[in-house]
Order: sequence, then C-alpha cells, then structure tokens
Amino acid sequence: MARTTIHDIAKELNTSPSTVSKALNDHPSISAATKELIRTAAQNLNYRQNRLASSLRSGRTNIIGILIPSTDIGFFGAVVHGIEKIARSNGYNILLFQSSETGEYEVEGVETLLQTSVDGIIASIAKDTSNLDHFYDVKRRKVPLVMFDRVKDELTSPSVVVDDYKGAFMATEHLIQKGYKRIAHISGPQHIKIFNDRLLGYVDALKKNNLPVDDDLIQYGRNSIESGKLGAERLLSRDKNIDAIFAVVDITALGALQYLKQQGIKMPEQVGVLGFGNESFTPYVTPTLSTIDQQPARMGEEAFTLFLEALGKKSNGVDTLEMLEEPKKIILEPVLIERESTQRPK
Repeated sequence: MARTTIHDIAKELNTSPSTVSKALNDHPSISAATKELIRTAAQNLNYRQNRLASSLRSGRTNIIGILIPSTDIGFFGAVVHGIEKIARSNGYNILLFQSSETGEYEVEGVETLLQTSVDGIIASIAKDTSNLDHFYDVKRRKVPLVMFDRVKDELTSPSVVVDDYKGAFMATEHLIQKGYKRIAHISGPQHIKIFNDRLLGYVDALKKNNLPVDDDLIQYGRNSIESGKLGAERLLSRDKNIDAIFAVVDITALGALQYLKQQGIKMPEQVGVLGFGNESFTPYVTPTLSTIDQQPARMGEEAFTLFLEALGKKSNGVDTLEMLEEPKKIILEPVLIERESTQRPK
C-alpha cells in the first residue's frame, strides 16, 4: 500500500498541499477550523508525517539528547522523567544514552547523539571522565549543551544543580541535633565537584558546632553498596566510638547500613545513618533511611527550560554573544527527609 502524502490529503479536501503542510505544522496563518478539518482527514487517511523531511525543512529534529551516568541510580531516572514531561509538552522526544560511569562510553554517547542530529544535549558527567574534549566539540558545533548535577564550570554551559554543600551541612547538623557526636563521613571521588562540596559541608557543620574534624572519620569510596560496606568496616576498625555515618549517596549509605546489621549494631540507637539523594528504596529498607532530597524532577524540568532558552538564543543568532556572558546556573534547595535511621531515642 502506497504511503499517504500531503498531496493525497489536499486532493481529498480540494485544497493545496502547502495549506495541508502548514496546518499539520500548526502554522499561525491557518485557522483553527481548517487545522482541525485537515488533521481529521490526515487521521482518516492514515497519514504519518515524514520526520526526516520535516527536519530537513526546519533544520530541527525535535529530539533532545540526554546523557546520564547510570540507569541504576534512581536519581537520574527521576531527572529524565522531569525532562520528558516538559519536553513532550513542547513537542520534543528524547533520546537517552547512559555512559555507565565511564569516560569512554560518554564520548561514544556524545558522538551518537550528534550523529542523530539532536537539537541539543542535556548531560551529567560520568565519574571516570577526565577529558572534556567531547563536550567542547558539542559547543564548537553550536549545539545547545545544558549540564545538570555533575557539572564542570569550565564548560561555561547553562546548568542545574542542587546546593550540595548546603545539603551536606544540613545532614551533618541534623545528626548533631539528634545527639550524635562522633560523626563519620563516607565520601566520593573528589575530582567530582558535588562530592567535594558535600565533604566541605560536612566539615563546616562540625566546625560550626565545635566538634573536631578528624581525618580518621573520613573514608573515601566509589559510591556503591560494596564501597559503603567497606567504608563502614574501615571507619569502625579505626574508631569504635563512631555513633553516626553520613554517606555521600544513598547507595553507599545502604552498604553501610547492611554492614552495621551484619555486625549486630543497632540503628539508630548505637549508630545513626544518613544518605544523600532520596532514592526510591530509602523508605523501604530497615530502618528506613534518612536522606537529603535533590528535587530531581524539578531539576529535569529546569534543565529542559534552559535548553529552550539556549535554542532561542541560537535561533536569534546570539550564540556567539553567550560566550561573553556568565552562563545561567540554577541552584535548587536540598530538602532533609528524616526517617528511622536517625531518630535516636532521647
């Protein structure tokens, strides 16, 4: 069966192909009644718009590329949902690529998205990324680039982050207010800004509350369950008086929680545990895990809004001026979620 074309619709309605094309593309010069008539005819004739031809005419694919470090981390999935919600309402589809936390796959992902001629890329950087040339290539090609969560300021791209320093400060101070005094921290790779900011927030909260900053209470890890288990084991082997652990991400906190259970240590009575991220599993573990919520859905919505702003500048020919401006950075407020793992009896 031959594919239905706009010429077939025009012939059916005794109008011109250009009128049909404009109506199907929601052109303002076509009345609402005519648009409805043409759309109904298109549906009855099983018309399917040729996206390739449309993109060649408009210079846009109406596809936005999303690059995330991992699909195993619920936070990134929630950000993608936030992006998709706003993208669909603006006539965009998304193309998702995960880097599996490796720089090599991230480079491959960027190249794949560029070859697909996406209208822009929204990305969060992998843990193992050390070279940013692939992102600079995106900018050289004048493809709008928006960063979220894990960002690099030297890219001078619009970005959306949560206030990681404040979130860690809140988390540590919450533990202090609950009566914990020997508070350990399992941190993440320090070349990634968000993990360094969380370490600084932890340190400054201790200082503000006149508690000592002890290097033996800081353990560096790789943000995994095993890293949390090993981190908790090493911390407690160095200091038996530790009475709380603040983990840099929830998955690390889960590992610490599992190790403490294996050792018969009661939570939160003997040791309190607090994570960061408000992952979907946190209300369902025992004890339920206190954490810091990063507002991921809103982060996704804001990231797509920044993409639309960048696309608008490109369309108006002001993308070169953008290099002279400070890139827009949206900083979201962290939210403390208190659950059983820090509800220490008084």
